[in-house]
Amino acid sequence: MAGEQALRKQRSGQPSQLLPSTPGLQGTEANALPQKNKNPTCSKSKQSKLESTLAKKTKCANGQPLPMTPKKTTKDSLLAKEEEYKRLNAELEAKTAELVREAEEVMREQQELLSKPALTQVLLFDEDDDDVNLRKLLSPEVPTLTLSHVKNHSKLDTKSSVLSRPPSANKGKKSISRARPRTTDTQAADNVAIPIDITDFSLAKTISKIECDLEKGQLPENPEDDIIPGMNNEIGAEAQIRFMKAKLRVMQEELDSITHECNKKDDENHNLTSRLKEVEEDRARLQRSANIQQTQAEKYKALSEEANKKSDGLQHQLSSLEKEVENFKRIQKQSASSQSATEVRLNRALEEAEKYKMELNKLKQSNKDTANQERKKIEELRLENQKLEKQKAELMAGFKKQLKLIDILKRQKMHIESAKMLSFTEEEFMKALDWGN
Repeated sequence: MAGEQALRKQRSGQPSQLLPSTPGLQGTEANALPQKNKNPTCSKSKQSKLESTLAKKTKCANGQPLPMTPKKTTKDSLLAKEEEYKRLNAELEAKTAELVREAEEVMREQQELLSKPALTQVLLFDEDDDDVNLRKLLSPEVPTLTLSHVKNHSKLDTKSSVLSRPPSANKGKKSISRARPRTTDTQAADNVAIPIDITDFSLAKTISKIECDLEKGQLPENPEDDIIPGMNNEIGAEAQIRFMKAKLRVMQEELDSITHECNKKDDENHNLTSRLKEVEEDRARLQRSANIQQTQAEKYKALSEEANKKSDGLQHQLSSLEKEVENFKRIQKQSASSQSATEVRLNRALEEAEKYKMELNKLKQSNKDTANQERKKIEELRLENQKLEKQKAELMAGFKKQLKLIDILKRQKMHIESAKMLSFTEEEFMKALDWGN
């Protein structure tokens, strides 16, 4: 990808940005190299090739001077640079393709190792004889392994009379493969990934299936797969068996822990479902109480409406009674001049009415003033809006003029460039005519 990007940049007229794209490529190569080194089946020749290609890439990425031939003119120098960049780009693309191919091979080998069932030897000896035979089989340079037995050791002890011991661990993988009448399912090495989805995984089923296949005479697909990477020629069958037993025990413990976690999750789910049911019951109860309160509120609302209607009727009656009182007062004024108390009261009522009128007039005047102020503000805002619209129109006109000027300048630039090209072609044509003459 980095090489393709560099080629596109170089075609678009940016050859100077070809080399900076190599650090990303270097990073991908560096990432591919550890994956390759982690694989036990990786050969030393591939590692040396990767190291040499990485060294070349780092030299190019660090900006070391590239070999350039002397140029006579600027045009020749540009053409030479372009050729040099093309050559470097082709080399980089070839190297990236090779590295990608090697990385794919490494990943394919790893996937094959993971996909194939790792069938291992299970030779059943007594617990006291295991340590002695293991020390005999191991070379003095290899440390002894102290691993535990599998949990189902008692089940497999019944078949120990059929099995035979290998004569030596140094005879190679052929002697080890002869002494493999019983096998068990295990992983190939410590760095092999264990699948996450273990819902349908059963160790007992896999072990019984492998034993049935071996009794029928079907051997594993890759009998020469290393159980302990890089130590198959030095560690004997017993060490491999002990290693496989320990791996099987670890896997069983992991399976037990995962099943325990699943049971915990199931208990939590049951608790949550019970809590959810309780919450649903509370919600239903609260909903019923809310409905009851809603009906009561509607009833009280109807009662309040009826009370309002009654108060309106009483208000009308009060107004009619007040009118009758006024009529009676007029009659009393006309008929009885001796009722001074009533007159005083009437005078006081008139004074209060005048006060209220004055207050009403003041309120009306204040309302008028506020209305006038609001109108003035509205007019000022309208004027400001008109000014802003005028400024906007002027700015838009200025922008349009500037855009027209930009278009005119672009056209002038194009005409100038075309005139330069025409003058250059005319000069070449004149030179050609002179040369022909």
